[in-house]
Amino acid sequence: MAENNTEKGTEPGPKRTPRQEQPRGRRKTAIGYVVSDKMQKTIVVELEDRKSHPLYGKIIRTTKKVKAHDENGDAGIGDRVSLMETRPLSATKRWRLVDVLEKAK
Repeated sequence: MAENNTEKGTEPGPKRTPRQEQPRGRRKTAIGYVVSDKMQKTIVVELEDRKSHPLYGKIIRTTKKVKAHDENGDAGIGDRVSLMETRPLSATKRWRLVDVLEKAK
């Protein structure tokens, strides 16, 4: 009375689900406006995020201020800039300036 496990659906599956590995080197990028450039080699950039309310559908605008490293001091207040996430550069700096997209008028 030995049963044969070759029937469809009766084969034992894997012990665990294989993990999906995230590729390294994928860094977040963001576009925002400079709100302060008073520090040396540091700018404060305001990042905006828009989400739809799950029930009412109203677009909710949230902002977040982040400090970014500006090595050459290229960016000024009101400039539209592109940022890239990087390793921690100080206690609060986790972003660096990639490019000034649009200068303030």
